[in-house]
Amino acid sequence: MMKPLAIRNFSLVTSLGAGRAASIAALRAGTSGLAPCTSDLLPFFTHTGEVPGLEDNPITGALAGFDCRNNRLALMALEQDGFLDSVAAARARYGAARIGVFAGTSTSGLRQTEQAYRNRDAAGALPKNFDYDRTHNTYSVARLVRSVCGLSGPAFVVSTACAATAKVYASAARFIAAGICDAAIVGGADTLCATTLNGFFALGVMAEEPCRPYDANRRGISIGEAAGFFLLERPGPRDGEETVFFSGAGESADAYHMSSPHPEGEGAKLAMERALAAAGLEPGEIDYINLHGTATKMGDSAEDHAVFSLFGDATPCSSSKGFAGHTLGASGAVEAAFCALAIQHGFVPGSPHTRELDSTLRSQYVIQGRPARIDVAMSNSFGFGGSNCSLLFRRAA
Repeated sequence: MMKPLAIRNFSLVTSLGAGRAASIAALRAGTSGLAPCTSDLLPFFTHTGEVPGLEDNPITGALAGFDCRNNRLALMALEQDGFLDSVAAARARYGAARIGVFAGTSTSGLRQTEQAYRNRDAAGALPKNFDYDRTHNTYSVARLVRSVCGLSGPAFVVSTACAATAKVYASAARFIAAGICDAAIVGGADTLCATTLNGFFALGVMAEEPCRPYDANRRGISIGEAAGFFLLERPGPRDGEETVFFSGAGESADAYHMSSPHPEGEGAKLAMERALAAAGLEPGEIDYINLHGTATKMGDSAEDHAVFSLFGDATPCSSSKGFAGHTLGASGAVEAAFCALAIQHGFVPGSPHTRELDSTLRSQYVIQGRPARIDVAMSNSFGFGGSNCSLLFRRAA
């Protein structure tokens, strides 16, 4: 069994707004951040969850080399809800070398590389100010976090598609359990870029309309961008009734197909079973499941098969994708934050844009959000190639 870790603070920025207050307000109101995509690089129409204002807020000063859309968003998240103050307090307790940074991303600063290639000179050379190392390189987001927070402990970045910022929670738990660090920052960021948008369009899984998870007429995903970070450490005397704990993680790799899940959700089910075992919990003790729920025909069906086989129709569940879109590598952090907010505020989120439930799906899918006491919540993140991760969060006992 995994020893629970206390969540000391967490931050979040999505198309719903910056900070926890904006997120819980949108979850309560059922407000979506999805809107028509503003990019002029796309030969098709779609809705996306774009974070406004990033174009006007470059990273400057000593950190200017990190400047790209992905790192701008990551920095914006770090600056929310007193997160940096919480990290500074942890650094004072443990020392800079005893706090790990475990980040995730899918595309990192790929958009910066796209722009660099569009701006090559007549000889084909990339712009001299293009800094691949601190922008596109996937490690750049962890390097930025370490620089901003003044940390020197272990750090790495996981890039396992849509499970990336879920799997880093498991990595942090292992490092803390092994005594390598005393606390950890986990999370990450992903932003819109032409490669991702055109790639999902080529796969035929992108909807023109806002995505509609579990809907009978769902037509595919809506891509969003987001960043979120959590500060984790061992439980201690500072814990109170409002403390939320990360209490279990389950991982699997079914490798059924490069981009499609196992049709019966075998890898998803195994990840959920392992998360339950790690937390010492039974299926009946879970009060809410935040589904991966991408609004693709096959993806929703496979996940529903796995969830129903474990939980039946007794456990309320919903997908956050109708709120902020599928934020790809940032999905794990976003939906972990939504689970923590659901526990803290006693609320089961609904599913914006979902209108008519698919009658072939059997789980208890919630369309309209409602108040409810949530003691334990599960969050599912399933990536390409069958990279699956389920996380469990619970309130203080």
